[in-house]
Order: sequence, then C-alpha cells, then structure tokens
Amino acid sequence: MSEARLALRPQLDLAPASAPEESFQNETLRPIMKMQHDLLLAAFRLYLQKRKVRLEQVPAKQRFDKIKQIITRDNRLRGLLLGIAIGQFTHEEMTYFVENESSVNRRMTNLLVERLASAV
Repeated sequence: MSEARLALRPQLDLAPASAPEESFQNETLRPIMKMQHDLLLAAFRLYLQKRKVRLEQVPAKQRFDKIKQIITRDNRLRGLLLGIAIGQFTHEEMTYFVENESSVNRRMTNLLVERLASAV
C-alpha cells in the first residue's frame, strides 16, 4: 500500500536536505502538497465563498498576510487543509509526524500559505 501511495506523488527536483525536518518537508510534504493542490485550492475557495471573504478586494501586497491570517486563526479550516495532506502519509511518515507534530504542522502551514497565496 505504501509503495502505491508513494508512486502517485510527483517527483520534485530539490536540493538534498541536511536536517531531518527539511528532508521530510522536501521528500514528503512538498510532493503531497503539489499532488493535492487542486483539492486544497478548492477547499480554500469554498471556505472564502462560505465566509464571504473577497480576497480580490484585498490589495495584492496584503493578500499573503490575509491568507496567512485566515489559515492560522481558523482551526477548522487549517485542520481540514492539513488533513487533506496528512491523509496521504504512509505509515512511516505518520510515525514521524506524530513524533514531530508541532514542527511538521508549522512547515505544512507555511507551505499551504505559500501555495494558496500564489494560486488565489
């Protein structure tokens, strides 16, 4: 099952990481975020629509900060978006995640904000 799950992920050409956290980010989180991009974006857009948030009315320079504020303050939204990514973990990746939850959550949140800000 893990092999099939890993085979679905896009291969990214990134520089080798020295720290284990960075390695997990580059080998696991980034490919998952790329693979799940459309779903993450759709969930975020539905959230904006439901909450009547109009990002197009936010000046471009402030849009990144607004998206970061939305994701970091709304625990239900952040949980949904992180769950979309966590659901793609293998058993080994889930073990690593449980042991390093706060660090991985912080990295996933930062990747989400960057990805959504560049797409919205």
